[in-house]
Amino acid sequence: EIIDYPLEIIESNDAVEKNSFDKSIELRNVCFEYNVNKPVIKNVSFKVEKSQVIALVGPSGSGKSTLADLIARFYDVTSGNILIDDMDIKNISIKSLRNLIGIVQQETILFNDSIRNNIIFGMENVSEEKLIEICRSANAYDFILKTENGLDTVIGERGLKLSGGQRQRISIARTLLRNPAILILDEATSSLDSQSEITVQNAIEKLMTGRTSIVIAHRLSTVRNADIIFVLEKGGIAESGNHEELLLKKGLYRQLYDTQNIQI
Repeated sequence: EIIDYPLEIIESNDAVEKNSFDKSIELRNVCFEYNVNKPVIKNVSFKVEKSQVIALVGPSGSGKSTLADLIARFYDVTSGNILIDDMDIKNISIKSLRNLIGIVQQETILFNDSIRNNIIFGMENVSEEKLIEICRSANAYDFILKTENGLDTVIGERGLKLSGGQRQRISIARTLLRNPAILILDEATSSLDSQSEITVQNAIEKLMTGRTSIVIAHRLSTVRNADIIFVLEKGGIAESGNHEELLLKKGLYRQLYDTQNIQI
């Protein structure tokens, strides 16, 4: 039944290949609902210039991850448009669109296979030298060397033989190897302990270098250096600006920031 389920995302007969990202990502009056008359995203508009880092923050259920899913076209907008380099993503072939985008999520998808095969998944002719270089960049090589068979160590179903931080660094290595132009980080460190978060955050900073990045986070400490922060509330943008500007506005961002500092 699952295999035969009809595709919800249909590629246009006139879809074109897009193999580079040159200028910007833009959302124009985007609305989305999973169920009829129950909007999740309400009239959201913003623009991300090439090489910018933007952050999406807000309470749980405000629509942050849904926006990321719409940009990768896992769902189609109910109304409005999402454009990459002024081209509606509905007119771009799905494969080439997703080749432009790398996603690191909170829940890492790993297979009951070797570390090597989990990193190079779907790619061919990856040299040993390149693989080691990528693992070093992801802060993963040192712990890989300590495993039973190094890169050929089988990590168990969903990577259960690894810690959360180790799984996340394997995911980062996989993304680095693909060298995407656009990076989406969806709560990538939220489930880690403090020590693992530092190691993974360091790898993420390397991953973000030179890339257009969309960072989704609950922890505001991880987004304070973003070029623009969009604060979402109930599916819409409540406010936007950089970290200092938003603190001065004394709105929702300031409330979230003060709450987290009190907890710390």
